[in-house]
Amino acid sequence: MRQTLQLSQDAALVAALAGTAMPFSHSAEDQAERWLRALRMHGEVGIALQALGVGEAPLMTRSEPVSRPAAAAPLDEEITERVVRRAGEYAAGRGADCVCTVDLLFALFEVYDRLMDRALYLRGASRVELLERLATVDCAVETGH
Repeated sequence: MRQTLQLSQDAALVAALAGTAMPFSHSAEDQAERWLRALRMHGEVGIALQALGVGEAPLMTRSEPVSRPAAAAPLDEEITERVVRRAGEYAAGRGADCVCTVDLLFALFEVYDRLMDRALYLRGASRVELLERLATVDCAVETGH
């Protein structure tokens, strides 16, 4: 039986904020934007997003559901748990002591794929730019090491 890794304080905060916001989302696209909203202020990913100019301004969400089939319906009710579980697998795979916001980000890229890319694009950033910026962030910021 494998042991579940704990979330860093920042990752736990992001997961809690996003989890609270998910019931109010009207599409998978909206969910991805809500995750980005939570991520941009916490941990290594937050530092990188802020460095890219992704600020606190409200994200561009629609009041009507998007009609494209890929974004028409929100993902399942357990989406937060699924993202956190997958982030834990990423953290375990790299031999980490805890799950950090970078692990959450990679899980989000896997679960939401192009919808996360679109959420970043709407804020003037890209996946490539974010990953490049993350390479310069000191990982001790989040884990306390």
